[in-house]
Amino acid sequence: MASQAQNPSDGDPKQTVGGLAAELNKRQPFELLEEETLLNIVRTASVLSLESERVLREHGLSDAAYNVLRILRGRGSEGCSCTQIGRDMVARVPDVTRLVDRLERAGLATRSRAQEDRRVVQISITAAGIALLGTLDAPVREAVKAGLSGLSRDEMIELNRLLVKARRPACGRALAAGQSEDSDGKPGTKGTS
Repeated sequence: MASQAQNPSDGDPKQTVGGLAAELNKRQPFELLEEETLLNIVRTASVLSLESERVLREHGLSDAAYNVLRILRGRGSEGCSCTQIGRDMVARVPDVTRLVDRLERAGLATRSRAQEDRRVVQISITAAGIALLGTLDAPVREAVKAGLSGLSRDEMIELNRLLVKARRPACGRALAAGQSEDSDGKPGTKGTS
């Protein structure tokens, strides 16, 4: 049986429209609590990322490009393949290769053949990419802190726990549908190179 969305201030979900529904100018309450919850997660992520996206845009980067640069910085001089980048990205993108192409044209990343297997192309961050991330670290960190300033440390810990719990079944379904899995059990991306 499907859950019903409820306004916290009212026991009857069919009587009032509040919270997310009101924010979205929705005339009727959500039919499913699950739908409202998922849309609340999406809406919250969108709103909380506005300031960090502005900071990144000022430097010619998208969220996805910034994420790739951070992944590459974390890998150090060894770099990694597009497949590995795709697995480690916070939000999946359809074409990691094109994203890496743009970073390479901007001088922020470089490609080279892996020594142990010449068929594998390794992507590494350049000195310019490291320098750009260095200028972005503090302003992005401040934007993230400001966005979540309405939550206490304990609330953030609980929210993180609940989000991981909510994500686990979806990750399991993705794996069952045939996506690859990395060593942490996260679903990977199939067909990215």
